Amino acid sequence: MIKLILFFLLVLALAGLFAWVADLPATVTLNLPEAQAEVSLLVAMVAIVALIAAVMIVWWFLKGIIRSPEQLTRHFRSRKRDRGYQALSTGMIAVGAGDSGLARKMNSRALQNLDPSTEPLLYLLDAQTSLLEGDHAKARRKFEAMLDEPETRPLGLHGLYLEAQKLGETRAARHFAELAAKDAPQLDWASRAAMEARTAEADWDGALKLLDRQLATKQIAKESYKRQRAVLMTAKSMEIVDTDPSQARSLASEAVSLQPDFVPATLAQARAAIRKGDTRGAGKVLEAAWKREPHAQIGGLYVHLRPGDPVQDRLERARKLDQWKPQNGIAARALARALYEAGEYADARKTIEPVIRTEPSESAFLLLADIEDEQTGDQGRVRHWLAQALKAPRDPAWTADGYVSENWAPISPVTGRLDAFEWRVPVEQVLPLVDGKPVGAFEYDATVPVIPQIEGDDAIPESRPHMRVDDVTLSSDEIEPEVVTASDGSKDAGTSEPASVKEKPKAASAAEMETAEDKPDRPGPPDDPGPVGPPPKQDSPYRLF
Repeated sequence: MIKLILFFLLVLALAGLFAWVADLPATVTLNLPEAQAEVSLLVAMVAIVALIAAVMIVWWFLKGIIRSPEQLTRHFRSRKRDRGYQALSTGMIAVGAGDSGLARKMNSRALQNLDPSTEPLLYLLDAQTSLLEGDHAKARRKFEAMLDEPETRPLGLHGLYLEAQKLGETRAARHFAELAAKDAPQLDWASRAAMEARTAEADWDGALKLLDRQLATKQIAKESYKRQRAVLMTAKSMEIVDTDPSQARSLASEAVSLQPDFVPATLAQARAAIRKGDTRGAGKVLEAAWKREPHAQIGGLYVHLRPGDPVQDRLERARKLDQWKPQNGIAARALARALYEAGEYADARKTIEPVIRTEPSESAFLLLADIEDEQTGDQGRVRHWLAQALKAPRDPAWTADGYVSENWAPISPVTGRLDAFEWRVPVEQVLPLVDGKPVGAFEYDATVPVIPQIEGDDAIPESRPHMRVDDVTLSSDEIEPEVVTASDGSKDAGTSEPASVKEKPKAASAAEMETAEDKPDRPGPPDDPGPVGPPPKQDSPYRLF
């Protein structure tokens, strides 16, 4: 609209100018050799404008004739380029759809219409088509050719990295990731792969430098940076605690300052202090962490703060844990274990029994079985608690990618992922739901085998009220009968009687009580994945640049 108004104003101005010139009483005289012509000023102006227009038209026509070959060449070149880009686009779509035949056809057409030196996507289309056809060697050559050009070098390194991973060439994959991270630190995949490579080789200093570079290029958020830095510092502290406890303590302290709730950092700081001989400082660190959030491993290290301490000293520290966090299952288990080790079985039982009703776990029932064995020696009760332990939920442990470990590690031994371990109950199986409740979930059975009372001379003193099995016939669920073997070596199938308990047997462990029929479907840790570091050198099809 504005342009239309401006054009109207321009025309109006020109019309006014011509009208003003026409009203002027001026003439233009042309003196020719043999004649003289006199015209008005308006006619002279019109003639000049017409002459200029005629000259411009003639020049445009001559210029068009002169430049017509070049324009025709440009027109045909543009049409060829358009056909090439159309073929390139169709080929990339075919690659995404998995149509190798169409992708190869479009790749050939694109190569006929486009120059690979000016269009690097042709290399990518050719490489991806070769991968669809299963020709990995050709695809590898195409990716290697991309490394010669600066703009296609990251693309070539990424392709080589992915191919090396598919073929299990870990060393080559890490090499290409390192090159990509060095050339372009902003590439997330390269930085992540380079981090995994350095942590797998326990190069904690290199990993920390790479992490700082990621923060500088804003690849990682501030909170994630603090978490990963705490993990790396804790890992380095654990590695050097025996050789340089002072440096290990300093690293762990910084990790705790970055992540106060990071339990492995707290444990590393306390162990470094113990290694240095500062048990008092280690105790303060563990006490502060325990008061923030109780943790089984923090409590265990605090109770056994000084190796070789008498059981009464350990019991005193366990009582402190329970005082700081009363009515806490973790604190109650630690106190019950210390009471058991101190020989105070009645108090240990009184402490652990409320726990198995509110927070049942495998270790709680095993501890109760040990207490039962020492306090009463009743094997029926011991077997009952061991059976409960087999069915009870497992205790929390450090878990990463299905791998269960008693100790924390900075990386997963399965995938090599940094900060993969979590403190939680290992996942065993998914239980079906009926009416919103899991079927087959653990239910605490408070009933235990009843001890018959015996009167007379055979009565058992209350100080140790266990019964002689030869005096009391227990149920078959409590004691398995012993098959009597005849003198000729044959088994008497009709005669069976309980074995004599002249020598009191030890309480069987949960593993010994587990038979083929009642063994729970509990997956154990996967096979040992072996060392996390680089694999041994072997022949590789990759050329490391």
